[in-house]
Formats: sequence, C-alpha cells, structure tokens
Amino acid sequence: MKLIYRITIRLAIVLLPIMFIWGTIFYFSMVGEINDETDDSLEAYAELLVRRILSGNELPMPGDGSNNSYSIEPLPGVAVYDASISFRDKRIYIHEKKETEPARELTMIFSDKEHNAYRLVVSTPTFEREDLLEAVFMHIVILYLLLMLTIILATALIFHYSLRPLYALLRWLDNYTPGGGADGLPVENNIVEFKKLTEAARSTIERAENYMERQKQFIGNASHELQTPLAVLGTRIEWLIDNTTLTEEQFAELSKIRQSLHRMNRLNRTLLLLSKIDNNQFPERKDIDLVEIIEGELEIYTDIYADNGILCNKKLPSCFLVNMNESLATTMVTNLVKNAFLHSQEGGTVAVTIEKDCLVVSNDGTEPLDRTRLFDRFYTSGKSGSTGLGLALVKSIADSYNFVVEYSFRNGRHCFAVRF
Repeated sequence: MKLIYRITIRLAIVLLPIMFIWGTIFYFSMVGEINDETDDSLEAYAELLVRRILSGNELPMPGDGSNNSYSIEPLPGVAVYDASISFRDKRIYIHEKKETEPARELTMIFSDKEHNAYRLVVSTPTFEREDLLEAVFMHIVILYLLLMLTIILATALIFHYSLRPLYALLRWLDNYTPGGGADGLPVENNIVEFKKLTEAARSTIERAENYMERQKQFIGNASHELQTPLAVLGTRIEWLIDNTTLTEEQFAELSKIRQSLHRMNRLNRTLLLLSKIDNNQFPERKDIDLVEIIEGELEIYTDIYADNGILCNKKLPSCFLVNMNESLATTMVTNLVKNAFLHSQEGGTVAVTIEKDCLVVSNDGTEPLDRTRLFDRFYTSGKSGSTGLGLALVKSIADSYNFVVEYSFRNGRHCFAVRF
C-alpha cells in the first residue's frame, strides 16, 4: 500500500471519533441555546401575566397571536414570599393541529398583595429533538465527507510536492544497474531527511560498486592466471599417456584426471568470458544474422548427438538480424542449443523457432525446473558434464544488451525464450 493511502486511511479513522464528539457537543450546545432563548421568552411572558394579575388588568386571551398558552391556579393555604420559577420539557396537545408536540414549560408560584398564592404555568411549542438530531447527524456526515475529500486532495498535492526528491531517488534506484556507478543520483533538495537518505543510497551503491569491481578483477585475474598452469598440466598428462608404459589402472586414473582438467579448462574459460562481459570488454557491435549462426550450431550438435536419436525441428525465417557482438551472439546461441541437446533424452526432440523478435529453444522434459535458481551461476539440474554456467552465460549476455530471457514449461517441454 502506498504511503499516501495509508496516511489517508489513518486520517479518516482519527477524524471519525473527532467528528462524532464534535457533533455531540454541537447538538447539546444547540439544544442549550434554544432552551435559553425559549426560557427567556417564557419568563418575559410570565412576568407580563403576573403584572397584569397584580394590577387587575385584563389577561391576554389564548391564541392572541403567540404560541404561548398559560393556566393560573390558586393555592389556598400556601404562603409565598418570593416567586419561584422552574422550567421543564414536556409534550402538549395542540387542539388546532390535533396532535401532540414537544413544548417548553415554565412553572411560577407567586402571591398578590393579600398574600394569596397562585401557580402560573406557561408553555410554548418548541423543536423536535429527533428532527434536530437527524439534521445534525446528516450535516456532520456531509461535513465529514467534504472534509475528507478536501484533506485527501490537499494531502495528495502537498504529499506529491513534498516527496518529489524521494520519487526522484526511487526512479533512479529502479533504473540503476550494477556496475553503472552512482552518477546522476539526485541530491538537489532542502529536506534534511531526504539528504541523509540520498547520501546513504550513494554510500551503499559506491560500496557495492567497489565490491563488484574487486570481484570482477579477482575472477578475471584468477581465470587468466589459471590458463597457463592448466595448459601445462594438460600437456604433461598427454605426454605421460603417450610416452610412458602404463598399467590399465594407471591409464584409467590419468584419463579421469584429463577429463577433470578439461572440465576445469571449460569452467575457467567461461568464468573469464563472464568477467569480460561484466567489464564490457565486447564493445564491437554489428548486424548479425542469427539464423546463420543457429543453422551452423544445429548442424554440429545434430551430428554429435545423432547416436541418441534426437530429432531437430526448426522454424526459422530466411534472415534475422540482431545488432550485437558476433562472438557473444555465437556464444549465446551455442549455449542454448547445447543445453537443449544435452538435457534431451534418447529419441527426444529439440525445436528452434524465431517468431516476432523472439528466439525459442525447447526440448522434452518430465517436470519444470527451479525458476528462482535456473540462471544462477553453478546451478545444475544434475546432468553430468555440466558446469552450471551455460544458462548463466546466456543471461549475462542478454542483460548486457537489455534482452529478456524467459523460461517456461509447457506441454512437457522446457522452453527458453530470448526476446530481442
């Protein structure tokens, strides 16, 4: 989940109880304010009635243009020295509407000059609390949605503007390739945290580049230095076989040593080639006809594996040009074709096709290979004589030209595809 979405969700969760608390406070504040205004109006009307009663003036008739209603009840035997006033909410029946409505009621007990006590009850219709609660709730919901929409838009704009240095760094890291160095790493920003992050990325990449460079140099130097002693050992073993009298057991042991030495030579040459590819030591490029190379390799390996009864099916155009180093093109095709023949069972079929800028080499199989390790160096599927560097070499060549190498297992066949 993106950071902006996580922030938005957390803001929405935090704002929800805040809006609920604010709405509750707002509702009770409104009820209190309305009740205060209503109480002031009732108190003023009650004072008017009391003054008229005490002065002997005519009392207003019910329905005199106001919504107030009143009743006066004498309280015999009750002595009142100070008027007492109380308020309460109740429901009253409105004869004109023939329905019950909420009302605010004032109760006042007062006395006249002769100390006769009276109870004055004044009431006036007021608001429906349920309607007010519903209105407040609806407005809170609308306000919450509008607030969230505003926050989301503002957050998105501010977030994207503020995190531009981070996005630039992420884009650079996405496009970074090992061996490319830390050139072009964005550093122009005024935010301390982003500066530290950029410097940390630069430092990490520079260390990785140094380690990689030392590894390349070690592999290249070691492979180069091993060529001479390996050649000397091979020559001496051949001399021993050709110029000395050996027992059958000694000859068998020397033959095993010679086979191991040959495998070591192949391994050394492949490592040296990988080191040269990693160091970009094949800058020469030209248009290579891949079909011509494939035809030559198929002819060679068809003859080598003819005794195994392996058939070869091909579907190739008359010409397929690829702009790359000729030596690397031959190496890539050789390893793909050799891998298909080497891992095919007797009587199997190897198929090579080129369609829509894609070279596909396939062979029979019983179960899929481990995709996660297939192109790793020194990974083998158990076939004897394999160095485990063939497919790694294909992947390294493809990566150097930004080609895409894919593996799939379809209809009982291993399929290796190179997309140019």
